Amino acid sequence: MPKTLRIDFVSDVVCPWCAVGLASLELALRRLQGEVEAELHFQPFELDPDMPAGGMDVAENLKRKYGMDDAQLAENQARIRERGAELGFTFDFNARSRTWNTFDAHRLLHWAAVEAPERQLPLKRALLVANFSEGLDISDRTVLAEIAAGVGLDAQRARAVLDGGEFADAVRAAEQFFQNLGIRSVPAVIVERRHLISGGQPPEVFERALREIAAQ
Repeated sequence: MPKTLRIDFVSDVVCPWCAVGLASLELALRRLQGEVEAELHFQPFELDPDMPAGGMDVAENLKRKYGMDDAQLAENQARIRERGAELGFTFDFNARSRTWNTFDAHRLLHWAAVEAPERQLPLKRALLVANFSEGLDISDRTVLAEIAAGVGLDAQRARAVLDGGEFADAVRAAEQFFQNLGIRSVPAVIVERRHLISGGQPPEVFERALREIAAQ
């Protein structure tokens, strides 16, 4: 009988390595089918919590934050695009010219976890695709409600959550909880609340780690 593991996936929806990490983790879980099952919980982390309304130019933000020049940025994006393609995830850095504040997206994910937990994973995938593949403004509440509806969630309820400020305190508390655990970069994959796998690892790394944890 397969072992079920709790996996807390701490990430941001504007983090490209989080998209890589999730696709890689899902591939590893498909390979482990029959051996290991996962109970996935998506936890909030904001790469840029002070991101202003209207967002920022992606390239300028990365250069400012990480000290990259144009050549380094192009090399980094090419590496991410290649990793994504290997896993079936499309990064379109031409479509995605701006990066956005993600607090409302995290509130939406928290709402899904509370009221329709089976929809949280599809919602997370859809938010990553909207941001990285389609270049949509994922800080726009109308866009977020449409994304929610696209994965089977109630658009009116989603809009009410977003406009009413629901789950803001819960998201901030979750962010603080994982920061207090020492999480400073994402993705951070925490298995059974005590085993940490950091970064957008290859599927083989996730597969080996999950198999070892399940056997303990």
